Amino acid sequence: MALRKSGSILALAALLSSCGGGGGSSNTVSLPSGGGGSTPTPTPGSTTCSLQNRQNWAFDQINEWYLFPETLPASLSPAPYGSVQSYIDALTATARGQGRDRYFTYITSIAEEDAFYASGATAGFGIRLSYDSPSSRVFVLDAYEGAPALAAGLDRGTELLAIGTSSANLQTVTALFAQGGAAAVSDALGPSTAGTSRVLRFRNAAGVETTTTVSKADYDIQPVSPRYGVQIIDNGGTMTGYVNLRTFIDSAEPQLRAAFLQFRNAGVTELVIDLRYNGGGLVRTAQLFADLLGRDRFTNQVQGVTRFRTSKAANNETRNFQTQAQSIAPTRIAFITTGGSASASELVINAMIPYHDANMALVGSNTYGKPVGQIGLDRSACDDRIRIIAFATENADGNANYFSGLASSLTNSCQAADDITLPLGDPAEASMARALGFLSGAACTPISSAGAGTIAGQREAASLTLPRELLMPAQPTPAQRELPGSF
Repeated sequence: MALRKSGSILALAALLSSCGGGGGSSNTVSLPSGGGGSTPTPTPGSTTCSLQNRQNWAFDQINEWYLFPETLPASLSPAPYGSVQSYIDALTATARGQGRDRYFTYITSIAEEDAFYASGATAGFGIRLSYDSPSSRVFVLDAYEGAPALAAGLDRGTELLAIGTSSANLQTVTALFAQGGAAAVSDALGPSTAGTSRVLRFRNAAGVETTTTVSKADYDIQPVSPRYGVQIIDNGGTMTGYVNLRTFIDSAEPQLRAAFLQFRNAGVTELVIDLRYNGGGLVRTAQLFADLLGRDRFTNQVQGVTRFRTSKAANNETRNFQTQAQSIAPTRIAFITTGGSASASELVINAMIPYHDANMALVGSNTYGKPVGQIGLDRSACDDRIRIIAFATENADGNANYFSGLASSLTNSCQAADDITLPLGDPAEASMARALGFLSGAACTPISSAGAGTIAGQREAASLTLPRELLMPAQPTPAQRELPGSF
């Protein structure tokens, strides 16, 4: 159940809002609270939408709904803060310092969010980027079908070498890092608006170097890639299903149903579920994903529980499994994850632990650690949607405390690198090979329970592969919040 507020009227909608937590300290991600219809054109210069009025509205919503009310200041003047977001950050600073709200509470656009969650609509080059600070390098992790970058030859494993607005002012990535670190690279790539052009010099995975102009365009992100997202792989004589989900949005649901129907028709019971960069998304899509894994579950078996603060306990909800026509009954599952796997991704994994723990594993590196979710409260006149951490999620065993990631919650885990020199879903790719090995009974080294944001977690990641982080702009779009690293 999603909570949506417009003016002084509170409406309880038919969706549960939650969000991803992404792989960066400034990453904030969430999901929409439903509702269609048009969005009025905001009038920021009006009294209603003045900065102070919007800040005061944000304070009222946070004060009423925030999951950690004991951490909020009794009062805080908005006057010193030059934006709604900076004021929100000040209000939630205590919980952030405790690691419970890592910039998960924020203000965004109703129109932009609704467009993204419906179909993945966004604008950009259509690539997901990671960076390696010690060596000042930027690599492509994934490229989205139907977007300009893939058409220009940029795909997984491509290294970005230089960026410019013209051939005459190309700056090397190394020079940009020297000027301002990862933020300088993000800024050089320009705003996420259709028509923005950049001259890019890059080297693909085969070692071929190219310089070309690429223009950002509007496109819809495919949640499940038509190139590699669904496969059935012969793993030593056992037909094994592979599905890679980029983000939990509405358009993912028919794709997931089609994938699991394919698995069911083929008699697949062993699965590799690749959520390695999935920062989260819609709770209802995560619930469907869990349902598709629950053919052998009964409707009285708990999939998950949502808990609000005491004053809002009337909104608590227990959600049982709802078997779908496409559901399968898996015998073994390997979940591929990284520090970029968060929120709705973790919700699916956590939901499976009480029923499959001995026969499932986390493969790769530890997840982000976000057992909490947002509601979306709207003020249509200003095109403002505030995302507020308002509830915790737990599984049938009551596990709701994985702020340091899920590695310590599972009996089985396997360290593995994210090998960007090979395509996602390739059986020889390091994480994929380790996942297939687990399904076959091979031994492996467990993942550290240190969170992705801890020193220990970073050291583990560095020991497996280059210490890559997902590139994020200072002000991410809805797509960048849920698919961190997207440009």
